[in-house]
Amino acid sequence: VQLVEFGGGLVQPGGSLRLSCAASGSDFKFYAMGWFRQAPGKERAYIAAISRSGDSTDHVDSVKGRFAISRDNTKNTVYLQMNSLKPEDTAVYYCAARFGAALSGVEGQYSYWGQGTQVTVSS
Repeated sequence: VQLVEFGGGLVQPGGSLRLSCAASGSDFKFYAMGWFRQAPGKERAYIAAISRSGDSTDHVDSVKGRFAISRDNTKNTVYLQMNSLKPEDTAVYYCAARFGAALSGVEGQYSYWGQGTQVTVSS
């Protein structure tokens, strides 16, 4: 599985962005997907995950109510809608895939990673 993220950029505090992650191949529907981010000077951290069917999701507390993960298996794409962005959301955002149904926030359980897309929240 090859993953490519789109949609990063510069946005003002309080603004919104939608990240997309396009997956190659026909097996996308067999993979649970996750979003992670790495802020400057920090380790990469888990944000959200979605089951392979899309009927289960998980978000870390710091983004609950602001971010939403979703997927469209007909388009081989997973999304991260980000609203009410804060300067502390500034990071490189990565999508990742793990074979199977279960959600996971553990980086080591993901086998495939995108190259990342920069999100900068600043006025």
